Amino acid sequence: MKKDDPQSLSSSKENIVASIMHHHLFMPILGLMVVLLSNLITKPDFFVISMNHGVLYGNLIDVLNRGSELVILAIGMTLVTAASGGQDISVGAVMAVSAAVCCSLLSGGAASTNVLQMPIIVAAIAGIAASGLCGAFNGLLVSKFKIQPMVATLILFTAGRGIAQLFTKGQNVYVRVDTFKIFGNFIPGIPVPTPIMISIVTVIIMAIILKTTTLGLYVQSVGINSNASRLVGLNATRIKFVTYVICGLLAGLAGFISASRIYSADANNIGLYLEMDAILAVALGGNLLSGGKFSFAGSIIGAFTIQGLTTTLYAMNVSADQLPVYKAVVVVIIVVLQSPVVQKQLKRIQMKRKSVKVLEKGGVSA
Repeated sequence: MKKDDPQSLSSSKENIVASIMHHHLFMPILGLMVVLLSNLITKPDFFVISMNHGVLYGNLIDVLNRGSELVILAIGMTLVTAASGGQDISVGAVMAVSAAVCCSLLSGGAASTNVLQMPIIVAAIAGIAASGLCGAFNGLLVSKFKIQPMVATLILFTAGRGIAQLFTKGQNVYVRVDTFKIFGNFIPGIPVPTPIMISIVTVIIMAIILKTTTLGLYVQSVGINSNASRLVGLNATRIKFVTYVICGLLAGLAGFISASRIYSADANNIGLYLEMDAILAVALGGNLLSGGKFSFAGSIIGAFTIQGLTTTLYAMNVSADQLPVYKAVVVVIIVVLQSPVVQKQLKRIQMKRKSVKVLEKGGVSA
């Protein structure tokens, strides 16, 4: 068959299209494009980026900026989901704990301060370490005591904000210092919002860790078949524990950024409902919520898709209290589409279409 034969070219194009559509990032990118295009339709100037007082402004910059904490959370949630086949629903409350510890140390226990009582780096490390302990607590329950992840993390989901209130003595702690505010806003002389840069650095560090170590392979192995992993010498308990600790540390980092963004520790609102957004980002990224193989890139795309969806809903005058309802609908649709029953049915339809094409070509495939 000649290279320029129409039938051969048609078959080649079909194979290219099929390979693109079956790529694990195809659906996440498609979802992001749909959300962005819907924003473009409602706001023709959505992609316009301007420079004002030396910093970048625009709807797209706002999506990247506001989605930074969610990207960081989604990375940790991806590891937890892949390793344990469950989700950490306490990450929002853990963010509040980190913010409370950090701001309480910076203010010296006062409700408000204009002077730092401690170096920011020390307070930030303390806050992130506290969130790491929360992650270790969750990991211990899941990995050692074999408690279902949703149930285990429900403890801190319920009590986490109360713990944060203990550190702040039941009040919002304000740190009105410019050097603290830059981590959630802008560094003087740099036009890109600081949270975007922090999220990029976090992604790079996690990518390097996965590339230079066997952590990613071990997480996937344990998530696919924990018992089989033990037989080949992997410590499934330790691997699951480590993923929850990492998730806690990343939640702490996100909490620090959120506290800097509003220069205070608001235990009732920091990270509120973000646990649901993180789970949805993982699902939108094409990752199975039952565990196993995972994609950081997909989760990151999913995080920005969620932030874009939030922006779209706000543009449609949907109140903040109603947002979880719409997002919950999306979660249900995704979970149903990922279910074994639906996947099996889709494969059957695909096989039938291939059979019809073969018959149309005279019973011989190209």
